Formats: sequence, structure tokens, C-alpha cells
Amino acid sequence: MARIACLHTADGNIAIFDDALSASGLVGMTLRHAVRADLLAAAEREGGLTPGLVAETAAALGALCAGADAVLLTCSTLGPAAAIAARDAPVPVLRVDAALAAAAVAEGGRVVVLCAVETTIAPTRHLFEEAARATGAVVDVRWVPGAWDAFKAGDIPRYLALIAAAGDAALRTGATRVAFAQASMAGAAARVGGEPPPLTSPVAGLRAAAAAVRGG
Repeated sequence: MARIACLHTADGNIAIFDDALSASGLVGMTLRHAVRADLLAAAEREGGLTPGLVAETAAALGALCAGADAVLLTCSTLGPAAAIAARDAPVPVLRVDAALAAAAVAEGGRVVVLCAVETTIAPTRHLFEEAARATGAVVDVRWVPGAWDAFKAGDIPRYLALIAAAGDAALRTGATRVAFAQASMAGAAARVGGEPPPLTSPVAGLRAAAAAVRGG
């Protein structure tokens, strides 16, 4: 049984990843969850990642390696810390949005990536543009105004509605693929009426973790 430890920055992501595991068809995998909302809150206060936050996140990821076969960082704002943690980790340390980026740009075209948190924009753009170099995809990273305020206020229906509306708008204006950068956005995918359906990170990340465990 593969043991996957997940580092989240929102309590709601626990259910999202448990549901994603059920929907993925993956078997022989169990999830363990840790939530560090303080790390994302600090990044928002600082206007983005600082060296201190990278180090603190990397340390949290390293601590989760004990008793795990792989570790998943589910927060896109903190994503760059995964590479730091992975250098000396005894098990694979992955960021879920890296798997999302690879899937989104695989067929080239115009990829619109939606972000709810402003601090996510810079690391997300870097990640997707790096992945797109191999396929020639054109990446357009967009912020969804008001979405994160709704999330923090506990108004999840409005949060998901704003994201779904942005997804529909992206498809109407020529996107060949839409990707939701943050795991908490996954519930909006079913509300988008256009085709193809948006890509979300939880299932992509879990599949990447399974592959990493098999490869290890």
C-alpha cells in the first residue's frame, strides 16, 4: 500500500484529495494529510514567497517524509519549495501543479491557467511556461478577481461560480485548454459548460505520486 503524505494550506483540500483518490481509479494508495494554513497566510502578507518561507515549507515537507512513500505539496503558491525539499528527501517530493502543467501543455495550443490567489500567479506562470517549452503551447495565466475573498469568507458556492465563469469565458475566447491552478478550485470544473473540461490538479498530482512510487 503506497502511503502518500499531503501538505495543504486549506482544510477543505483534505476532502478534495480524498474524493480525487476515489475518482481516480488508483488502488493501493492511502493518504495522510497535514494542513499549514499559516504558510499561505504568510506568503499573502509578504506578497509572495520569501527565502524564509521556502525554507519553512521545505522543512515541513521533509518532516512528512517519515512514514511516507511520497509527499505531495498541494499549494501552488508554495510550489517552488518542493524542489528544495526534494534534494535531500528519502522519498519523492512532488508539487501537484507540476503534473497539472505537464498535462495542460501536452498537446500545445493556447492554455489558459486560472488562479484565485494573486501570490500564485508568479510561480504558476514560471511552472507552466517551463513545461510549455517542450510542446510550443502558449500559456496565459489569469487571476480571477474576487474569488479568493469569497473563499476566505466561507462562501464556497460564490468561489466556485466565479471560477467556473472564468473558465467558460476562457473557452469562449479561444483557449484550447483551461487549467485550474489551485486544488481548491477543482469543484468548479463540473460547472464549466464548454469543452474540453478544465484540468484540475488533485487527480493529476495523485497519479504523479503513484508513478513516482512505482519508479522508486
